[in-house]
Amino acid sequence: MLRKRWLLATSAFLAALHLLGAALPQPFRVYPGFEHMGDRFPPDYQEQTEWVFARLMYPANTSGGMGFRGRRGGGEWQYGRSYWTMDYPKSDRTCAQLLRRLTRVHARSVEQPVNLEDGDDVYYWPWMYGVEVGHMDLTQEQAQKLREYLLRGGFLMVDDFHGTYEYDVFQANMARVFPDRPIVEIDNKDQIFHVIYNLDDRYQVPGAQYLQTGRVYEWDGITAHWRGIYDDRGRIMVAICHNMDLGDSWEWADQPEYPEKYSALGIRIAINYIAYAMTH
Repeated sequence: MLRKRWLLATSAFLAALHLLGAALPQPFRVYPGFEHMGDRFPPDYQEQTEWVFARLMYPANTSGGMGFRGRRGGGEWQYGRSYWTMDYPKSDRTCAQLLRRLTRVHARSVEQPVNLEDGDDVYYWPWMYGVEVGHMDLTQEQAQKLREYLLRGGFLMVDDFHGTYEYDVFQANMARVFPDRPIVEIDNKDQIFHVIYNLDDRYQVPGAQYLQTGRVYEWDGITAHWRGIYDDRGRIMVAICHNMDLGDSWEWADQPEYPEKYSALGIRIAINYIAYAMTH
């Protein structure tokens, strides 16, 4: 009986939204990525949950359909196989799986790609992850939409960009989003480092390239930085993980050759950031 009442109430709510002209969130969909093509869906991928790993889609500052570091892209950024698909979707799904295992957060087993140009869709996803943002090239309209999303309470975590050049590209994009707000180093005492795990003793988390090079950094990005952009109340809106590759630390968490200490810190950072976004 309770289930029947819930279904009736949900149907009435959706009908009211339709009458009011309110848009519904975009359905789950999958795009081709650089590394993972045609991943099978988990059996519970359509489950309704309280948290979803939303991945930011964005145009890249490349031309002629060029993709990651000169490799052929395969079309426009709206159709996948672009910078925003790095580590996708395995890192997203592994992160969600580990979140379910280590916390009581009811997380969806599959990710949600989010296009800022899809009307009001971004407002349905209060936590978003952006990867390879050293190649991002937001339009003014997209930057304005992202600004509104963040000021309404949204949270953006960015990761896997390295060195001076990629940081400058990212910073130029953030200047379009928040010309009036600085990027600052996050103090160790900030709640984002203590909301679940105490993360005072952080270290640089390398990508899978470490297995070939033995280096924990890429380009001239020798020092890892945890930075942020704050709102007027002191809430972090944009959490910036520069000179590290947390996405790889999730993606490679089940591979014996990738050191466990990097995956362990990578997932702790993700869990803290997710919990912070849900409670602040």
